[in-house]
Amino acid sequence: MGQILKETGSIDILINNAGSGFYGSLEDVPMANARSLMEVNLFGVARLTQLVLPNMRQNKYGKIVNISSVGGKIGLPLGVWYHASKFAIEGLSDALRNEVRQFGIDVIVIEPGGTKSEMTGIGTEYVLQVSEGTVYKKQAESIVKMYSAMKGSEPIVIAKLIKKGIEARNPKTRYIGGEMAKPMLFMRKVLSDKWFDKLLMSQMK
Repeated sequence: MGQILKETGSIDILINNAGSGFYGSLEDVPMANARSLMEVNLFGVARLTQLVLPNMRQNKYGKIVNISSVGGKIGLPLGVWYHASKFAIEGLSDALRNEVRQFGIDVIVIEPGGTKSEMTGIGTEYVLQVSEGTVYKKQAESIVKMYSAMKGSEPIVIAKLIKKGIEARNPKTRYIGGEMAKPMLFMRKVLSDKWFDKLLMSQMK
């Protein structure tokens, strides 16, 4: 951080993009793995934000971009820890936005849908491993089948959303993009919890 400030004089933009993701039931995932995921997806975001805020406040300008997920609004079975971390990012961002707007700092949330990345392969491999021989094995296989059927949007789609938020003089609080992102969030908004659960589970047969 000190080296960046020495070379550039200020930090205007922070993009919190680092993330980890794996699936497995709450019952099966070791707590050490759960803590590791939360350290990356939540506490890493919080710590980097802490480090840049003093300079942004001093300059009365800054944009903090937090990469959340459609999974920050929708919870799939066997995704308890991943979704917990992304729901937390949504709440952190909302609270932080109202803390720092007085200093000319914007907080922007990016909510990607299905996007091509290494995380999908790593996550599906893990869920099959951790669920092997447990009562959640069949459900794990359904999750993997569903993800395998998804094509996923190219990462450039999400990069363009980030660019749009950064370049906007008065950015939106949230930008949504990627495979199935907008229809899924729309259905989550208009359907009751139970009806949405039925819709979700119908895709995992």
